[in-house]
Amino acid sequence: MIGLKPFDPWSVMMIAALNPVVIIVAVAMGRRIDQWQKVIVAGFAASLAGFLALYALTYFKVVPVKGIGGEAGVFLVQFGLGMIYAWLAWRFAGRSETR
Repeated sequence: MIGLKPFDPWSVMMIAALNPVVIIVAVAMGRRIDQWQKVIVAGFAASLAGFLALYALTYFKVVPVKGIGGEAGVFLVQFGLGMIYAWLAWRFAGRSETR
């Protein structure tokens, strides 16, 4: 197990980019949305779910951390990536309706 350093921008980006909860929630919600505006909601929900999962992992000491220092950055990067994942899922869901 690797310990996270206090505010390492690369760690913040990797935590956000590789969080499977964000990907799963964003794709699941993105496949069901019917308007592009809901991509923002799906991204926010995915980011929140991913952040709560990360909090639970650090709380139960599965991921050792002394303080990332970039919690807001993790949330914002997850939000952006969640919107991208949701948009991709919405765009390629295979529905026949016009967008």
